[in-house]
Amino acid sequence: MSKIDVTLVKSTIGRPGKHHKVVRSLGLRKLNQTVRHEDNPCIRGMVEKVSHLVRVETVEEE
Repeated sequence: MSKIDVTLVKSTIGRPGKHHKVVRSLGLRKLNQTVRHEDNPCIRGMVEKVSHLVRVETVEEE
């Protein structure tokens, strides 16, 4: 199964509380922090909710 790298590129300051919770549940705490997740529908749904705050890159498994 492939993985994705999710990077927080914009701050959550001034955003609705739901956006804060989604970003935290993705494991992101600071700007420009990157976390790696399995590419599944649950993670993709969370990324879609905050797509204006994060950058997503697909990582190929070796």
